[in-house]
Amino acid sequence: MTDTEAQLEDHKATLRQEALARRLAVPQADRADAGKIAADVFLEGVPLQKDQVVALYWPIRDEIDCKPLLTRLMDSGQKVALPVVLDENEPLELRLWEDGQALYPSGFGTLAPADSAPVVDPDIVVIPLLAFDKLGTRLGYGKGYYDRTLAALCKKPLLVGYAFSAQELDFIPRLAHDLPLDLLVTENGLRRFEDA
Repeated sequence: MTDTEAQLEDHKATLRQEALARRLAVPQADRADAGKIAADVFLEGVPLQKDQVVALYWPIRDEIDCKPLLTRLMDSGQKVALPVVLDENEPLELRLWEDGQALYPSGFGTLAPADSAPVVDPDIVVIPLLAFDKLGTRLGYGKGYYDRTLAALCKKPLLVGYAFSAQELDFIPRLAHDLPLDLLVTENGLRRFEDA
């Protein structure tokens, strides 16, 4: 890592603290409604074909609740995958969650399909984040799971950030491995990023 990259990573670490505080400050009373509204925004605005696979995530900590979206996609027969952490330095494994199949604890407070579930390359990845900026740069937790996962996929999926509107920062530095979001869904609507 160069000195410049190290400085940017230090700056991003500081931004993560600010982002965590912003997300935590979203009033508890608003959270459930925000998750339901964001699901509506996604379903009305994200281009989605019936045969496409959508990778979602099981929300942890104080992330916006994407379970309303997950439920509606599953109920409509859309193919949905959930991530599984295999190892700290490996890409996530994206497993298809088939109707009627149980989910199992998979670390970090998440749930995922069983080991026997098919592994897929999704067409759309709904990605959790700590913060975003007006250019579509995503700030994650800093472990690189999604960076490694996206780099390992056979095709580039549509990247959709999923967050509270309060998670927007003025500017997030972008390193070479940081893929910008194509779209962002919040309780305030859908944003498209032309530079993605």
